[in-house]
Parts: sequence; structure tokens; C-alpha cells
Amino acid sequence: ISASNLDEFYMVRVAGLKGQLAAQVEQPSKDGLTPAQQLTRIAADVERLSKTQQDTWGKLSEELTAQGIELVEPADLTDEERAWLEAQFEESYFELLTPISVDIANQFPFIPSGGMAVGFALERIGEPSKVKHAVLPLPAGRIDRFIRLPQSSGARRSRGRRVAAAGEPVARFLRAERMIELFVPRLFIGYRAKRVGAFRVLRDSDIEIEDEAEDLVRFFETALKRRRRGSVIRLEIDAAMPPKLKDFIVRELEVSDDETVFQHGLLGLADTQQMIIKERPALLFPPFNIRFPERIREFGGDCFAAIRAKDIVVHHPYESFDVVLQFLRQAVADPDVGTIRWTLYRTSKESPIVEALKEAANSGKSVTAIVEVKARFDEAANLRWARDLENAGAHVIFGFIDKKTHAKLGQVVRNEGGRLATYCHIGTGNYHPVTARIYTDLSFFTADRTIGRDVTNVFNYITSACDIGDLRLLAVSPHGIKRRLLELIAAEIGNAKAGKPSGIWMKMNALVDTDIIDALYCASRAGVPVQLVCRGICCLRPGVPGLSENIRVKSIVGRFLEHARIYCFANGAPLPSATSHVFISSADMMPRNLERRVEVLAPITNSTVHAQVLEQIMLANLLDNQQSWVCDRHGLWQRLVASDSAPFNAHEYFMRNPSLSGRGGSLTSNMPPTISIAPAPVVNEVG
Repeated sequence: ISASNLDEFYMVRVAGLKGQLAAQVEQPSKDGLTPAQQLTRIAADVERLSKTQQDTWGKLSEELTAQGIELVEPADLTDEERAWLEAQFEESYFELLTPISVDIANQFPFIPSGGMAVGFALERIGEPSKVKHAVLPLPAGRIDRFIRLPQSSGARRSRGRRVAAAGEPVARFLRAERMIELFVPRLFIGYRAKRVGAFRVLRDSDIEIEDEAEDLVRFFETALKRRRRGSVIRLEIDAAMPPKLKDFIVRELEVSDDETVFQHGLLGLADTQQMIIKERPALLFPPFNIRFPERIREFGGDCFAAIRAKDIVVHHPYESFDVVLQFLRQAVADPDVGTIRWTLYRTSKESPIVEALKEAANSGKSVTAIVEVKARFDEAANLRWARDLENAGAHVIFGFIDKKTHAKLGQVVRNEGGRLATYCHIGTGNYHPVTARIYTDLSFFTADRTIGRDVTNVFNYITSACDIGDLRLLAVSPHGIKRRLLELIAAEIGNAKAGKPSGIWMKMNALVDTDIIDALYCASRAGVPVQLVCRGICCLRPGVPGLSENIRVKSIVGRFLEHARIYCFANGAPLPSATSHVFISSADMMPRNLERRVEVLAPITNSTVHAQVLEQIMLANLLDNQQSWVCDRHGLWQRLVASDSAPFNAHEYFMRNPSLSGRGGSLTSNMPPTISIAPAPVVNEVG
């Protein structure tokens, strides 16, 4: 995760700074640094981070070896493994590999962003004076980076270490680039390798949106082709590569010294996920049963009837994403449903959501799909879905040129006895069944007529590109969510100054917006206790005397990625209470979410759902002391160590206990244990 995030950071953020540098932009950002100064600081921080990554991999590989999972070098191969590898190379790999000579007649091959290749200095057998250079790109997605060798009988020692007890399975892997080095004579007939080494390329993958772009689809198709051939912004070279070969690679790719990294360790650390094997279940998280809301079962699987009876929130991944699919599929099959509207920001490769929408359009229903083609790294897939949906007869809207549609909305309009009933889904995460198994998110279903009207206004705002209508309950970005939250924070400040109970709880992925941060500082100075769960970037500094001593910041890093956004306000009574204001949202507290995207903030008013979000989900996150990190006033994070308080793991709690709103009558006796204690203060000083 760390390695893949760092790659994306370079392909997008660093690429943007380099673009500013090329345009001779010298205006400092809000932290007072020019683009050139930011790049210098980034390079220093990334050097430290990269060393930490490699050190961590070194420790992990030793632990894996002790468990019988080993990454080996060619010298470690047994005769049996070499024989298997030769056969495998001829049968499965040889025809996929394209060795390319680099000379006057042939230019250096294109290596895509994230792609890896092996460089060679080759000498002719019998004529060592004849040396030439060549490159062999690894075909992405065609050959595993880590090739699993066949199982041998018995235990084995490798480099003097016992890797598994007798009778235990042993998994040995060889890097693809090492395999290629073994078969140079087969790939470059008549030559042998004089010098060899692997390298990896990252390219500029940022896409600038031109306001005058008339055809957004055509623009993105062209932009995606440009992205593929974007300029190299980071070249990672195996530090073991001989100097003369390094010079050749750097020269041919036309990269500068500050864009070149000599990696002491493993290139492409994100690929190590291929070494996770199912045969060693003790090394994996234990499986858990994903629940389907019992309350929907009590209505015979009729989602509309269950939602009509009472609002429900589905807590992913503890509760199945199939609820969302069943809701949509029921709408597709129901002759009384005439209209379906849906937003698509990210979804899976074989999306059941898209298939259901296509089926609905083919059956004659009015289907409107808001497809966001500006969803970074998913643009090509979204363009493909858009064409498929249009071919099926759906109305496909690409939203706005100048802002992304990031709201997660679904709407079904049904004729019920001559009266239109509107069923809405409001989510905090993408309509992606794969990430729904590892991201914690909320799916809120309601038949509330006022919310239904508000959701209709939001869809009309996007499809018509006109002003948004009056909203009764929802708040919508641009600007509307920030305005609503600033008003709620101001109300808490007023309560504190009036001597009333006050408090703010927020859960988000990032806190960057300066207006929100300044408002929270004001709340702290007024005596409002503020508890923040911030998974990623946090630009607020908690615990600063006279500024933020009433603010506590923590992050949960565990089995699941915390993704749900929840915003809670005391409203004159101690948190948590039945009168607290509780909202869920698709928006983080970042300028791009609050000012340059279409986002939705939805109030939770149903008492059961309110209790679930506030007193079950939010409170459990605040009380977790097994996988939490705390932030100090210097912006440094330290793992929270539970002392006097009892151990509490939020993820395990939700895996073991049913949710409140999805709990059916048959589970009345199986109420989740009440979490009612106030969260303990978190010390914000490291040490």
C-alpha cells in the first residue's frame, strides 16, 4: 500500500509540481514553498521513506523465510527447479518476451508508467569487442513479477537458513527479471550478457482539463493516450546495475539526476502482494462471515418494503455489498419502477451495477447514469462503461468540465397505487463490490420524501448544468457542505460560550481545508471538545496550548481501510445523545471536495440509524486502542498503547456484532454490547 501510494504521488502530485517548474511558476504555496523548494523537500522525505520501506521489506522477508515462504536468487535454485524453469520458460514465457536491440536502426523502447524492464550490455560470443545494448520490457499483466517455483519434497535449507519444518509446505519465488537474466542466450542468440540490470519507470499521469474542451469523451480519449506516453518523472534503477549500463539507461530515457533513484533493495515493492499465498492461512486475517441485513430477510428479501418500513444503513464490509445490488436488481425487475438514476465514480472491471443499469435501460425504463470520466486512473474504464450504457439506451451524463461528481447517489422512482414513491441510496464509498470488502463505508437507504426531492434536485443540477434547487435536508458541494459545517461548528462554539454542553466528532480520510481547520481551532479556544478520526492527511495540529488543546486526533490502521465520512455535533447535550446532529457524506474536508466537486452531506434522523452511526460506529472508532495512532502537536504520529483501559478493537467488534438498523426481530436477543463510556483523553505528545 505504501509503495503503490508513493507511485501515485509521483505520477500525479510530483508531476504537477514539475509542470509548474517547467512553466517557471515561482509563486509559493500556502506553506511558503515554491515548486522548486517543494520538490527538494519531497526528494529528501522520499529518500527516508524509501529506506524505511526497504528496511521493512528486509525484516518481512526474513519472517516469511522462517514461515517457509522465500524469495530466492538464481544461485539458490535446485537442479529440479532449474529444469522446471527451463520448461516453463519455453512453454509459457518465451513467446511473450520481446528482446529489443538499441542501435542506430532501433530506438529505445517505450516503457509505460509503472513498467519494468531489464537492460543489457551484450557481447558477441567469440568476439568480446563487439558490444551492443538491448532492453527487454516485462509485459505488464502477462508474466507474474514473482514466479512461484514448483513444490519440492521435504524441507530445504537456503543460504544456511532452515525455511520450513519437515512436512510443511515451502513456497519459493523467483523474480521475473532474474529469470530473464538466466535465459539471455535463448533471448539474444549468439550473445551473452556482459552487464545486466533491472529498472522501473514512472511517468507523468496527471491530466489537465481544458475549459474549452467541447467533447469531453474525445478529450479524455486523447488525454489518456498522452498520459500513456507522459514524460518520465522518476527512474528507479537496481543499485547493483553496473555504472556503464546505468549511464546508458539514464541517457536514453533523458532523465535528470534528481529524477533518478538507485534502489538498494527490491524494485516495485507493491508487487510483493503476489507472495501472499492461501496455503498459509495462519499468516492471513482469519475469515469472518459477511452479514446480510436480517431486517431485509424478514421482508422476504423485498428491499423496498424494508426501506419503506424504516431507514436502514448497511455497514460495509461487515454487511454485504449485495444489499446494494439486490436493491438495484429488484428495481430492474419491478414493472412498477419507471425511473432509475445513479452516479458512477469508480466501479469494478466487471461491474454488476453497470450490468443492472444496462438491463434496466434495455427493458424500457428511464435510466440516467452520471459517469465521472475524470476519476483518476479509472477514466478508460468509465469511458467504456459510458459507451455500453448509451448503447443500451441509458441517458449518460458526464457532469461538469470544471468539477468532478464524487457524490454516491442512487435513486429509484416507483409507482405505488398511483402515487410516486422515491427510494434513495446515499453512500460514503464507491459502487465497487471489490473495495466494498476491504473499505469501511456506509450505505444509507431511505424512502423519506423530503430527501427524495433533494436527491432529485441534485440529479437535475448535474444533468441540466443549471443552478441547484432549494434543498431541505441535504447539503451539496460546491460550497454548500462547507457552509453547513461551518454553521454547525459555530453553533457548538455558541453553546460552549453559553455554558451548554458542546462537542464535535468527525471521521474522515483527510483534513486539509483551512476554513474548517480555523473553525475547529476557534471551537477549541471556546472550550468545545473536538475528537477527530482522520485516516490520512491531517493539516490540523492538535494539543497546541492556546490554540487546540481541546482537540484530539487519531487514525485507525488495521484490517480494513477506514473510508466512511461521519460528522457529529452535540447540539446542546453531551455527545453522544439522541439529540445530536449526525451526518454522513462522500466528502472529506479538503478544498477539492468542498469547492471543486459535487458532494453530498446527508442528515441521519431515524432514531435507530442515528444510534448506529453515532453510538455504535463513531464511538467504536474513538474507543479503539488496538490499532490506533495518535497525532501530536508537531504532526507526528505514534501507535497508541492501551494502558489501564480494556483492549478494544473496532474492526473485531463490528465483525462479531450485528448492526442496529439491519438487526431483525430474530436478533432482538442478540443486541450488540452497548458502548456507552466516554472516550478517554488521548495524550498528544510523543513519549
